[in-house]
Amino acid sequence: MTDMRLVPEMLTDWAGPLARDQQEVLNRAVAKMVMLGEQVGVSADQMILLLDSGLTVRELLEYLLGRKTGLA
Repeated sequence: MTDMRLVPEMLTDWAGPLARDQQEVLNRAVAKMVMLGEQVGVSADQMILLLDSGLTVRELLEYLLGRKTGLA
């Protein structure tokens, strides 16, 4: 997997529908998180449960990256 870069928080109004390019970026980001989760033994369903329990996306990413370094 390629090196993961954290994107700084953007000052964008996300309340409305996403533009096509924004949707593509979001789809790629989700796909990368799912791939990372698979590499460290966390399924997409488990990630959804973690998010539903109150974890933020940033915290989920940190958790997955922490598991990845723990496997090395």
